[in-house]
Amino acid sequence: MNSGKDNDPSPFKPNDHLANERTYLAWVRTGIGIMAFGFVVVKFSLFVKQIGIVLNTKVTAPSQGYSSVIGIILVALGTLSILFAFMQYRRTEMQLKTGRYQPTTLLTTLLTGVIFLISMLLIAYLLQSV
Repeated sequence: MNSGKDNDPSPFKPNDHLANERTYLAWVRTGIGIMAFGFVVVKFSLFVKQIGIVLNTKVTAPSQGYSSVIGIILVALGTLSILFAFMQYRRTEMQLKTGRYQPTTLLTTLLTGVIFLISMLLIAYLLQSV
């Protein structure tokens, strides 16, 4: 006999919660990686100057200070991606608890577009300094 419990899915399963946490932690790692890359971009001109001193040669970084601006934007983007990931985590958690989960690709689409734009700016900056 079927008591009806087999057809009544639980609104909140531990595996769903754990998958949501893993997704959130992956976004946190992504945000930290973006911030680390931004830090490297900011410090690149300092690194080039120090290499010139160590090698006793005249090595110069590009005169425009775009690397600092791009690096700071990347650090801010990493910070925002972690914030938005947390908001998405909490939203998904509430949807899972109520049994009304609706997937969304907004965060992924937004981050992909912004990173693509910054990548194009970095390519243009590097081509300009060659």
